[in-house]
Amino acid sequence: MSKNILVTGGAGYIGSHTVLQLLLGGYKTVVVDNLDNSSAIAIKRVQELAGQFGPNLSFYNIDLRDKPAVEKLFESNKFDAVIHFAGLKAVGESCQKPLMYYNNNITGTITLLEVMATRGCKNLVFSSSSTVYGWPKEVPCTEESPISAANPYGRTKLFTEEICRDVYHSDHEWKVILLRYFNPIGAHPSGYIGDDPRGIPNNLMPFVQQVAVGRRPALTVYGTDYPTKDGTAVRDYIHVVDLADGHIAALQKLFDPLTGCEVYNLGTGKGSSVLEVVSAFEKASGKKIPLVMSGRRPGDAEIVYAATEKAERELNWRAKYGIDEMCRDQWNWASKNPYGYEGSEESN
Repeated sequence: MSKNILVTGGAGYIGSHTVLQLLLGGYKTVVVDNLDNSSAIAIKRVQELAGQFGPNLSFYNIDLRDKPAVEKLFESNKFDAVIHFAGLKAVGESCQKPLMYYNNNITGTITLLEVMATRGCKNLVFSSSSTVYGWPKEVPCTEESPISAANPYGRTKLFTEEICRDVYHSDHEWKVILLRYFNPIGAHPSGYIGDDPRGIPNNLMPFVQQVAVGRRPALTVYGTDYPTKDGTAVRDYIHVVDLADGHIAALQKLFDPLTGCEVYNLGTGKGSSVLEVVSAFEKASGKKIPLVMSGRRPGDAEIVYAATEKAERELNWRAKYGIDEMCRDQWNWASKNPYGYEGSEESN
């Protein structure tokens, strides 16, 4: 019998790529998403990309804070596990609207966990973030590195991790895997699904992409005096398809009877600077990206990259793609969908 997996936030960037890998892996998949920062078109396209497995996907427009709706969903489906992506994710916005972030990300998670407990579905993969390492004093960040957060968004991830650990300690029937993502970029090689943030992008790659297709005049580079090889900040960029495969590996680990509450970094173990990424994207796209050099942004760390040995050893997973492939696939998506999903014929 194929396992039935609930994916919250499955219409989003990482969620949609993971849902596709789940379907191709033979899982039945139910997506819930309130479409606040995502598009139903992504779900439709995932279904098409999944081919013969497309019918194993169903979608519900539900906000996790709506407890009666979540209870009803669990009454009509028996889930073997939940992969929990749903959440707001813009660092800058979280500083301006902290209560909105705490309400959405933490209240939504608590409601989900309560309903899961009542229904006896106690297998969870949680989408955490490398932001929980704050400003790391040493790199690479290992799963044992001290955790702290520099902004409300990061704190919602940190607090949710703590909530999950507390739930596990209170009841060892739970199996929980916390995945700390580094910086996902790229898109499915088909160019059919990809990153489509609403409003002004807060991450480097969607911004670069929007400059390349002519939606924005230039990329602002924040901080040119960091102690790095070219003065710009260094991050661990990971291909979104590698990240999606990391979730499949985590899911398999979840069904191991010896699993308790575990945390894994999902990154490549290598850092790339802002200027290196821009250069790789220029090479992939054949476009010149105009740059505006600016001062450091408050809250930005200088160098952050992952130690990946634990995931390699225990999940039997490692990232396969490098920065050139990430930029190639990102440009393929951007050039085919310059205005994202909403600019497509399907949205008319």
